[in-house]
Amino acid sequence: MNDRTSYSEPKLARTLLEDMRRGDLRKTIRRDYQDLRQFILNEEQHKRLKEMGRVKRFFFLSWWMLKSLLLKLTPARRLLLALAFVLLLFQDKINFNGENVHIVFNFNVLAGIIVLFILMLELKDKLLAREELEAGQAIQKALMPQRSPEVPGWRLWLFTRSANEVGGDLIDFLSLNKSKFGIAVGDVAGKGLRAALLMAKLQATMRALVTDFTSLGTFVAKLNQIFNRDSLPNLFASLLYIEFRADSDTVRFVNAGHLPPVVVKKASIHKMDKGDAALGLLPGAAFTEHSVELKREDILIAYSDGLTDAQNEQG
Repeated sequence: MNDRTSYSEPKLARTLLEDMRRGDLRKTIRRDYQDLRQFILNEEQHKRLKEMGRVKRFFFLSWWMLKSLLLKLTPARRLLLALAFVLLLFQDKINFNGENVHIVFNFNVLAGIIVLFILMLELKDKLLAREELEAGQAIQKALMPQRSPEVPGWRLWLFTRSANEVGGDLIDFLSLNKSKFGIAVGDVAGKGLRAALLMAKLQATMRALVTDFTSLGTFVAKLNQIFNRDSLPNLFASLLYIEFRADSDTVRFVNAGHLPPVVVKKASIHKMDKGDAALGLLPGAAFTEHSVELKREDILIAYSDGLTDAQNEQG
């Protein structure tokens, strides 16, 4: 028996046939096109397009997309792509005739080869970036708590799902001692790797400092001070930190710019008051500790804007 792991190269024809059989091909292309427009065009360009007629909109949109594509490439790839566009303007073939040699040179073929080469380079970069993001995603998942931590007298359920491979959402469960526990729900402004790195730092800082404070307001104020010192300009993070004890009815919490938690009782729903400033906005901000009494079967719901902003394709 061969010890080597067998690998079968996918058949191109079969793969293309399976792609054609997919029932969501048109839907996927439409969604990709909308994502491309959102990525390339700024808010001002979107407004201008709405004021244009169909023909004018087509030419402006095509030019803006082409310009954005060129500007986002590296200098060498940008020059190659510009050269390919120039070659596409030449429709005639060039014939080289010698005594025994006859060569036909087609500029369009050369332009296609250049474009294909640039696509291969961009695909290589994308695959490398995806591998790094997948590694970051694995680390983020490793830092997440189990979905249903066990605490005497409580039933807990934690859930998070990132919109991208990695993101700035935080949900954490802290076992402070045998009878005291904490839950943190947070969100760094923005998405992607930058937000994920800042959230990982915030999570590590929170875990390192939480047992040093008895006042939740003072604890979050210290987090805010450190976040202001170490974060990037114009970035902030919302944080809802909840603390409770086993077999108790009281929940203490501090809300730093996060969506207010909701208490669901048998016959009513109570939305908590709006919290204090988000982390990173005001270096010397003060934070107020709140508390709520929960009876048996009452539910405390803490959530992020990923829940309230969720939309289908129709908006």
